[in-house]
Amino acid sequence: MGKQFLFSVSEPIVQTKAGKIRGFQLDGIFNFHGIKYADAKRFQAPLPAAAWDGVKDAVSFGYVCPVLEKGGPINGLKHGWRYWPDDENCQYLNVWTKTLDAGAKKPVMLWIHGGTFSSGSCLEHPCYDGDEMARHGDVVFVNLNHRLNILGFLDMSSYSDKYKNSVNVGIADLVEALKWIRENIKAFGGDPDNVTIFGQSGGGRKVTALLQSPAAEGLFHKAIIQSGTAEWNPVSSDHHRQLIDIMLNELGIQEKDFEKLQTVPYPVLARAFARARPLFYEKTGTDFPPTSWTPVKNDWFLGAAPFHEFTPFAKKIPLMMGSVICEVGNAAPIPERDSLSSEKKREHIKEIYGDKTDELIALFKKAYPWKNELLLLDYDTYYRYNLLRYAEQKVTESNPGIPLYVYMFALEFDYEGGKGAWHSSDLPFAFHKADTVPVNHIDGVMEKLESEVSGAWISFAHNGNPNHSALPEKWQEYDLENRAVMVFDRQSRVMQNHEKELVELHKNNRGKQMTIRGGPRPPKPITEEKWIY
Repeated sequence: MGKQFLFSVSEPIVQTKAGKIRGFQLDGIFNFHGIKYADAKRFQAPLPAAAWDGVKDAVSFGYVCPVLEKGGPINGLKHGWRYWPDDENCQYLNVWTKTLDAGAKKPVMLWIHGGTFSSGSCLEHPCYDGDEMARHGDVVFVNLNHRLNILGFLDMSSYSDKYKNSVNVGIADLVEALKWIRENIKAFGGDPDNVTIFGQSGGGRKVTALLQSPAAEGLFHKAIIQSGTAEWNPVSSDHHRQLIDIMLNELGIQEKDFEKLQTVPYPVLARAFARARPLFYEKTGTDFPPTSWTPVKNDWFLGAAPFHEFTPFAKKIPLMMGSVICEVGNAAPIPERDSLSSEKKREHIKEIYGDKTDELIALFKKAYPWKNELLLLDYDTYYRYNLLRYAEQKVTESNPGIPLYVYMFALEFDYEGGKGAWHSSDLPFAFHKADTVPVNHIDGVMEKLESEVSGAWISFAHNGNPNHSALPEKWQEYDLENRAVMVFDRQSRVMQNHEKELVELHKNNRGKQMTIRGGPRPPKPITEEKWIY
């Protein structure tokens, strides 16, 4: 018998600080969608959403932030995906909860979506809906949209003090959402003194950014970073100024009239950036932005760890972090990979790693003795190397007694002859929604692994410790002596001191691997067409 969803005719009404909202109840979970948590003028700091009279419906998701380039269809076997109407007035959040008892004090989990700092939304993947985490984890689940790309991370400070923090307003939106949670979440059964923020990829980087933002101090109490420790290479304020000058020229706006950027329609602004970017590259030899926009260090944002000292409050935050074994791997499938001889496997690996092949295979078999060494063709150290750097810094700088837990999601899927876990493939398992993605349906594995992973996230949100009854063994804290890592797999297990040498050797010899996959490319040239705003 399939799932049965029971819709309640009751119309739950909750009093928030700004006014009353009406949600709905579905299969025992209260849903409140499209709650406005902030308002903001373009390039400027967010303010609390304006109050209202009467009762507002909160039964439809709010707008997502517009993106510079529209995405296309995505492999539906590997990913669930959906798109939603966009508008730069996009500061909306959504709440799922089992109770509206203001005294329930349930843990609160705030999900921050990925897409670097340039794209994505809290609605793009069906598993981002929080109903199952609220149901199985007994938490109050919140996700949100916020400003991205030009709207959230363009540095206009050299033009006017009014825009002194424009380069960080996308993160300031997140702080405003945390303030909303602080002021309102009790009415949804949540505990404002037990808030866990978590995010994947760009969402994980936003978690690290919040840890480095003093304005967020006291607004959250635990953090989870999923595949979110890639290097940051932010361009300078001078680079932003040069880019904006080119954009103004493309728009036919004189520098003295820069305030007109406040009213240029977003599609026109995005097109101006698309035309300015290759001109900027030609002028400076620097791609803009090198990491799809980032916050920039100033007196509001203190810089992204692991390249800056942790803020005092970040040293007090319990942390769980990890990545997946193959992240962005796209090596061509190898027929009958599991039946190949060791020598045939070695030949495939040697094509990329040359004279380091034997050493890498030995280290990989030491780290993952139960796995096929052909995973080296897709094995990730871009994220993993920086994760281990971050972990070492966290252990070294954190206050005594503040825990760190590290994991690796290492599942090989029954896909393309055996595909190692790719970027975001862990998300449906963490959200207790593994059945939303076709390739996750592995007999005897999906439900077991989902219970292990989602249970760890939920347990950590409850008490700062991911251990729970479904895990096969105790997950120890990460330290520099044992470097304990929970490896989530068909048979999950804890490994100690298993990967550091492998990660470092692989990272130093992945150049050809990255070149084969394409590597970074300069912006596309523009046409000769001239147009004026």
